[in-house]
Amino acid sequence: MEYIYGALLLHTTGKEIDEGNLKKVLNGAGIEADEARLKSLLESMKNVNIDEVLKNASAAPVAAAPAKEEKKEEKKEEKKKEEKKEENDSDAMAGLSSLFG
Repeated sequence: MEYIYGALLLHTTGKEIDEGNLKKVLNGAGIEADEARLKSLLESMKNVNIDEVLKNASAAPVAAAPAKEEKKEEKKEEKKKEEKKEENDSDAMAGLSSLFG
């Protein structure tokens, strides 16, 4: 993750995301850069528009909001079912007690 954070930091400051700059950022944070991971990240980021990715990522939590509402509704329904069950259990106990009077 720290490699990606380093790349994002370079992007934010307007500096080129290359091996030398990313190494400097990682070393500045006290991280010994692994050459293989560094090259792999840089290769995978070649054709990535970081601004577009960040724009899409910031919109994602908004889409997740309805799921929270659904969970709230499910909890409400479960609570209603439990209350109804408790009422039924209470009625059954009352019926039994009337038998033994």
